[in-house]
Amino acid sequence: MSDDVLRIGFLIFPGFPMSCLTSVIEPLRAANEISGRTTFAWELVSDGERQVMSSAGIAFEATRRLADLDGCDYLLILSAPTSAFRDPRAPAHLRHAARHGTVLGAISGGVFPLVRSGAVPNTPLSVHWCYEAAFRTEFPEIEASGKVIESTPRCVTASGAAAAFDLALGLVETALGAEVATEVACWFQHPMVRKAGVQQVVPVTGGDQHSDMPPLVAQAIGLFARDLSQPMSVAEVAEALDITPRHLERSFKQATGQNPTGYFRQMRMKAARQIVMYSNDSLSEIAEAVGYASVKSFNKHYVEAFGVPPKEDRRRINLNRVRGNLPVPSV
Repeated sequence: MSDDVLRIGFLIFPGFPMSCLTSVIEPLRAANEISGRTTFAWELVSDGERQVMSSAGIAFEATRRLADLDGCDYLLILSAPTSAFRDPRAPAHLRHAARHGTVLGAISGGVFPLVRSGAVPNTPLSVHWCYEAAFRTEFPEIEASGKVIESTPRCVTASGAAAAFDLALGLVETALGAEVATEVACWFQHPMVRKAGVQQVVPVTGGDQHSDMPPLVAQAIGLFARDLSQPMSVAEVAEALDITPRHLERSFKQATGQNPTGYFRQMRMKAARQIVMYSNDSLSEIAEAVGYASVKSFNKHYVEAFGVPPKEDRRRINLNRVRGNLPVPSV
């Protein structure tokens, strides 16, 4: 194999999202075929058993153990948010790889074990919107970016499977040029290539997107979402925007069909459900993270939002998970 081959390792954990793996490998495979040479090579890596089950229930065979990894240009972690290292030396192996020139990265939930390893520099990391609340709770000191891709010379992260495809196209363009990257994109009918700097599309309460809302309402949502553990009142939001509470209420009603109090409560409940799904935090910790001093009030509003109490919701979610109490959906 030529020295100019870009070698990519995928460190996979049980319950990893299969689509994120294939979304990187397939465009790289196509680039090799189109260019007529092996520019990219890849292998699956594990820090535990050789056979690793994906979130789709399909098993993948790792060809190398993390402890034996050598000469890898990129090492991308694919996992569920709750995945834990099975080999206690794994974080040290990751830090060793980073010191010796391997670019570390993660796709989707893989950003959680990446940060837990202590191997990433102090840099913004792309975090899928559905994991954001759980990520901010566990890592309040780390910047959780809403961009589809975050890339530095030492670390690269992508928010989900589609972002992983864009990441792979970026590698193709760097190695083989824009013409080959465009042809690869056309092979897969991928019409728009998103690069670093593009924001994720996030579902907003009521089905609207922030960008489609009047600026005043979008600003109010941004202010409220800034710190859900210390939620602002409607009066405080209105004061920060230099308008009356009544003006804010009329604007929300017109834009979303809801009053701001109800809208903001739904935001808190959606964030709470992320933490219920993607962490092992206690109910009191979750309640505090979304601004509730009383677990009783938190439970009441959770039931109103989702039809079941958070404890039952977590139990029900666990019944649908693949082996090992791993969260679904994986994205």
